Amino acid sequence: MGMAVGGSGAGPKADINMTPMIDVLLVLIIIFMVITPLTPKGLETLVPQPPPPGVQASAQDTRTVVIVINKDKSMFINTEPTDESRLGTRLEQIFKTRAERVVFVKGDPDLDFQYVAKAIDIAKGAGIDKVGLMTAKIEAGQ
Repeated sequence: MGMAVGGSGAGPKADINMTPMIDVLLVLIIIFMVITPLTPKGLETLVPQPPPPGVQASAQDTRTVVIVINKDKSMFINTEPTDESRLGTRLEQIFKTRAERVVFVKGDPDLDFQYVAKAIDIAKGAGIDKVGLMTAKIEAGQ
C-alpha cells in the first residue's frame, strides 16, 4: 500500500484507487436487493373458497356474505334486496355477532366501477375488515 512517486524523471504518477468506489457500489447493490422485495406489487384480494369436503354447501352459503350490484344499480346482500342507504346498517346487523368480518362484492360487468367502489366504501365504513371482489369466473369455480 505504498505510493510510487516515480524516480527516473517521469514525475509523480496519479492513479485513482478503485477499491473504495467498488465497495460503495457493492453496498448500494445489496441495499437495493433488500429493499426491492418489500415494495407492494398490487392490491390484496380475497377469493371465496369452496366448501371443505363433507360440509354442506348451504352451511357455507350462510357464512359467506356477498353484495351483488346489478346493471340497473339494484343491490342485494346474498338474496336480500337492499339499497345504498340501508346497506351500511344491514351489514352492521349481519356482522354484529361474527368474529370474521369478510364480505365479497360482485358487480355486473357492464356496471361502472364507481358503484362497486361506493359499496366497498360503505362496507369499510360499517366496520368490515376485508372486502373481496367477485367475478363471474370466480363464482363459476373455474
